[in-house]
Amino acid sequence: MGITEFLVQHITHFIDTVGYVSICVLMAMESMVLPVPSEAVMPFAGFLIAEKSFTFVGVIFYSTLGSIIGSLISYYIGLYGGKPFITRYGKYLLLDQRDLAATEIFFKKHGEVTIFISRFIPIVRHLISIPAGIGRMKIIKFIPYTIAGAGLWNTFLAVVGFYLKQNWEHVMKYSSTIDSIVIILLISVIVLFIYRHTKRRNEAAT
Repeated sequence: MGITEFLVQHITHFIDTVGYVSICVLMAMESMVLPVPSEAVMPFAGFLIAEKSFTFVGVIFYSTLGSIIGSLISYYIGLYGGKPFITRYGKYLLLDQRDLAATEIFFKKHGEVTIFISRFIPIVRHLISIPAGIGRMKIIKFIPYTIAGAGLWNTFLAVVGFYLKQNWEHVMKYSSTIDSIVIILLISVIVLFIYRHTKRRNEAAT
């Protein structure tokens, strides 16, 4: 069994065992500053749709619900805590100040529609709700934009997973190549994490 098949089996088994709640919780974490990418959750939910363990309606509902919950938590952190809270406690939330600063600029430049657009942009989608809170964006606009963006992105990833599972035998013909790509990505993520952590620690020491 290759690394790709191993990861697929264990992740789908975990999500299947815990049920829709796992999707909701993981996507809530994804919509905050925690390192849980939607690309590592939703395609596997799509696998389970193909296996008839889950339904499209259930997956989209609970994933989007999780996205709203996580986004609202971040929004209210920004609204009530503001920059002083982020400056003081951001490091405990695994929040990169430079990424947040770049996201704030992006939000100010493109306006409220950024809440929708950001769902399709890595890193930005994890952080965008905080600048929205700091900027006191109206909640009656924030929620619909979040639902629309998160709903579309979650649906897209679930559909990708669904069709991948239906064509899994063909996909596995290239398993060795896929395994190599997965290993390279995992190593890259680890190296990047160590680099950024070391760089922040050195900057704090100076």
